[in-house]
Amino acid sequence: MDIARPDIARKRKRRRALVAGISVAALALITIALSQLKSAVPSLQKTSVWIDTVKRGPLVFEVRGGGTLVPEEVRWAVSRSVGRIERIVLLPGVVVTSNSIVVELSNPELEQEAVEAESAWEVAQADMEKLKVQLESDRLAEEAVVAGLKADLTDANLEAETDEALLKDGLAPTLTAKRARSKADDLEARYKLEQKRLDISARSTDAQVLAQNAEISKLQKQCELKKRQVEALVVRAGIDGILQRLGDVQPLQVGQEVTAGANIALISNPAKLKAEIKIPQMEAKDVQIGQGAVIDTRNGLVSGHVSRVDPGVRDETVTVDVTLDEPLAKGARPDLDVDGTITLERIQDVLFVGRPVTGRAEGKLELFKLLESGNQAVRVPVRFGKISVNAIEIKDGLQPGDRVILSDMSQWDVYDRIQLN
Repeated sequence: MDIARPDIARKRKRRRALVAGISVAALALITIALSQLKSAVPSLQKTSVWIDTVKRGPLVFEVRGGGTLVPEEVRWAVSRSVGRIERIVLLPGVVVTSNSIVVELSNPELEQEAVEAESAWEVAQADMEKLKVQLESDRLAEEAVVAGLKADLTDANLEAETDEALLKDGLAPTLTAKRARSKADDLEARYKLEQKRLDISARSTDAQVLAQNAEISKLQKQCELKKRQVEALVVRAGIDGILQRLGDVQPLQVGQEVTAGANIALISNPAKLKAEIKIPQMEAKDVQIGQGAVIDTRNGLVSGHVSRVDPGVRDETVTVDVTLDEPLAKGARPDLDVDGTITLERIQDVLFVGRPVTGRAEGKLELFKLLESGNQAVRVPVRFGKISVNAIEIKDGLQPGDRVILSDMSQWDVYDRIQLN
């Protein structure tokens, strides 16, 4: 028969509690100790990173970008009239002159309107001749009336003067003399009135001629406009050069309807090309018109100068036009891929280092600087200034002779020190 021992059970419980407490305390102490331990220093091979030395001296600040050669003289041959493509005469790639026919259009309605406009103009010209004859006839008739009244007036004045002279001598009655004078005065009034009418008729004739001339001029311009529209159905290149492409968005096809003002053919002059270079927007702020540039065509280097800087930003780049100051090598053509290097300025005394992978102009970055032993590097904050193609200005954080790692060290961001083997 078992005998109960309460004292032994209590001892066992106390022992278990003591062991559990010691375990928890030990675990806490271990955790605290581990948290206070420094991270192990990582080790790298020197050959696996890019190391450069900080220098002081002259530096040329440059920016670089890719781009293409484009013609300086480009012209779209457009359709001046609505029409349907009857014939495509030339295809892209051919050499054209300004008078070369590229595309022929048709528009029967426009051709009919041109015929009607010419007929209206000819009718107006015929009406003018008819009007001139009529006005001349009316003028001559009016002049005849005036001349007849003048002759009658002269006779009436002679008769009145004769009767008045006879009246003084008592040879003619008073009534006869008065009647003769009254007739002469009436004819004189009629003569003056017809004379005024003749003058007014002359001014009226001039006004009618001017009005008809204006109508003829209007119809002539309409006729010439329609003729030009019909002539524009034959689309010509407009300049000497090379036919780059047909159509603005989609290639043209025979039978296609085109609207007035539609782009038909792109003509470029290959004799004068320029380079369009895309510069990253953060590096383009110091690019100015007139700065020197060198264009690499993959077949030689060509000097030039900045002639235009696009005020806008597209796809995080700024378009810079470079006018070439030297002839291009053979084989250069529009849309040829090129690289451009623009010289911003030359500074004789500046602290600089090679361009870090992640460095930006006027920015800040922490770089690993090698200690004197060369076997370890520590993280130091660096403030940059202007940036060039292969170098960047140091404003603060480094001194001449310091050696720094310029490779991308983002994977070691949690370490302040690294070992170099």
